[in-house]
Amino acid sequence: MTKRWKFSLAGSLLALLLSSSAMAEEWVYNPAVEESPAPAYAPPACDECCDCCSKDLLLGFIAPTDTRWANFISPMTNPVFFEDPRTLTEARFIFIDHQIPDLAGGAIPASKLQVLAVQLRAALTEDLSLIATKDGYIFPTGIAPLDDGWADVALGLKYNLWKDVECQRILSAGVTFELPIGSPQALQGNGSGEFNLFASYGAEFGNCNHLITTAGFRLPTDTVDENQIFYWSAHVDQPIGNSRFYAFAEGNWYHWMKDGGNAAFDGIQGTDLFNFGSTGVAGTDIVTGALGLKYRPSDLREIGVAFEVPLTDERGVLQNRLTLDYIIRY
Repeated sequence: MTKRWKFSLAGSLLALLLSSSAMAEEWVYNPAVEESPAPAYAPPACDECCDCCSKDLLLGFIAPTDTRWANFISPMTNPVFFEDPRTLTEARFIFIDHQIPDLAGGAIPASKLQVLAVQLRAALTEDLSLIATKDGYIFPTGIAPLDDGWADVALGLKYNLWKDVECQRILSAGVTFELPIGSPQALQGNGSGEFNLFASYGAEFGNCNHLITTAGFRLPTDTVDENQIFYWSAHVDQPIGNSRFYAFAEGNWYHWMKDGGNAAFDGIQGTDLFNFGSTGVAGTDIVTGALGLKYRPSDLREIGVAFEVPLTDERGVLQNRLTLDYIIRY
């Protein structure tokens, strides 16, 4: 996929979303009409609070999404580890087009890979949720240093530690464990598992702006096959007028705390999708930045696009990345 094709795809998607929004009819109240037509959806005001989520349960034990945070949108980059602090019941479909730079001083030429994945989250109570943050299939193209295969699978729990609905602030913490059951030819399945301990905070500020930030530690049980990594991600968004569109910016910082024992990836960092257990990476840092757009057809749907690049000389396996997602919530 050339860069021109990739930008055309993103442009076509945004044009489609904009045209669909422009076609929406605006409802105007007419007191002369006894039975007024149902108004079109309008985003709730920032100082309004929706009713508490329904007490009904899905399948007897899964609760619906708490809609009192309906003005927030979920972050997109660092998708495995950048966790939304809200309690959600959702399926999130993700497509990633990931460009890989030259590696090992040019010994491995630039290439790319694509990923299709589905994340699942289920609210078990008003504060506790089950999260499945990593899975999917990896499709390398060109001369990539890996082959097609399944990604590892990560599961865990997230809990709301504190929330202020009136001020639209929420703090959560959680843990996931990555099962090394992916395909070795896709550079998955190494090690004996990895814990991810994280905290996530969200707040509304200004004119319906939102901040979401997550920090965490990736702690493998085998520090020879996988690296210990600290990460910090941040998201800021702004609604575009009274439309259903949001513009947003995101940043991610990865810090490698300890070398592994895999000399084949000496000096090569794996960022979010991979953990190579590389030698020669302790103390190194990678910072990435992204710009994106999200469209919310309703309070329970999101469609997003984001383009991400490294902002540091260190870039690991990331040259640039295009991410698309579609979220369906209950």
